[in-house]
Amino acid sequence: MDRMYRMTRHVYDLTRKYYLLGRDRLLREMEIQPGDSVLEVGCGTGRNLMKLARRHPRALFYGLDASRQMLSTARKKVNRAGLDRRIFLKQGLAEQLDAERIFARKKPFDVVYFSYSLSMIPDWQHAIDTALSNLAPGRTLYLVDFWDQRGLPKVFRTFLKRWLELFHVEHRPELIAYLKDLEKSGAGEFHLKPVLKRYAMIGRFVKK
Repeated sequence: MDRMYRMTRHVYDLTRKYYLLGRDRLLREMEIQPGDSVLEVGCGTGRNLMKLARRHPRALFYGLDASRQMLSTARKKVNRAGLDRRIFLKQGLAEQLDAERIFARKKPFDVVYFSYSLSMIPDWQHAIDTALSNLAPGRTLYLVDFWDQRGLPKVFRTFLKRWLELFHVEHRPELIAYLKDLEKSGAGEFHLKPVLKRYAMIGRFVKK
């Protein structure tokens, strides 16, 4: 991860805005209450966390990322924006998330979200399970990521798949089935919305 982002982290936000569609829609639609604690798994440059922190000045925000290079950029941006007292960043793997051990929190998070990070996590099932185990009952896990582009031309779908492979990004159609199985098991309620003819998806899983 550090090798991949050593240089691209400097232009990441500028370039990704053209194809990581649905991120800002997710940020607008997330239900965050005053006093909530919000975690982004795979926070990258901190772009999403900073937007949320400005929108919800009475909430606390946390970011976890595997890349120390990305976190270095994120910390500089957070400090420069004067948000370092409300945004807390740590290095670690999604599969090893532990609110108390990593962030010294005695309570679980109120909101957890993945923004185009599940498609880069090899053990994504474990990442989802771990996120839910660190989420308070009755609260929500959100995600936005690539879908199957079924409503778009085949040539575009083929090009996108090959392009994403260059960045070790893999569309996982089984992701939705996994969340639906969690819903059937009684773990919570799953809701799904398409973005731009199924280019991407926004998911919401309310934990029971």
